[in-house]
Amino acid sequence: MFSALGAGLMAGLFFAFSVFVMTALDRLPPPQGMAAMNSINAAILNPVFGLVFAGTAVASVILAFGSIVSWDADGAGYLLAGSLLYLTGSFLITLTVHVPLNNRLAAAASSAGHEAWKPYLARWLPWNHVRTVATLAAAACFIMAFRQVGSS
Repeated sequence: MFSALGAGLMAGLFFAFSVFVMTALDRLPPPQGMAAMNSINAAILNPVFGLVFAGTAVASVILAFGSIVSWDADGAGYLLAGSLLYLTGSFLITLTVHVPLNNRLAAAASSAGHEAWKPYLARWLPWNHVRTVATLAAAACFIMAFRQVGSS
């Protein structure tokens, strides 16, 4: 249940950025858009976000291992699929794509490198769409596993 809720919360967050937050920031002059994004990136590093984002990843590792060990159990396939979707589509992409991009944006802003804004958006947003779809699919898989376990 925690993984389904965590993945759902993360999917909603990513969805908001894909659908309107980044569009709104792109409508601002580059210095303002960069400043707003850097402020968001700083504010998101808080215990509540960390619990949901990293906690869901930890729970996914546990569920993936448990589903492999108990492969014949109801919902094991959905648990494994949901775990892999969350771990790769949310956690791994965030760490390997978004965090480095965000760090480069912060460095560019401190050196008045406003030309970095458009390339940042061009790379950040498509990968965020991937995170959105993968994390929503993970939530759906966790719900289906929960449903299978509950119906047996």
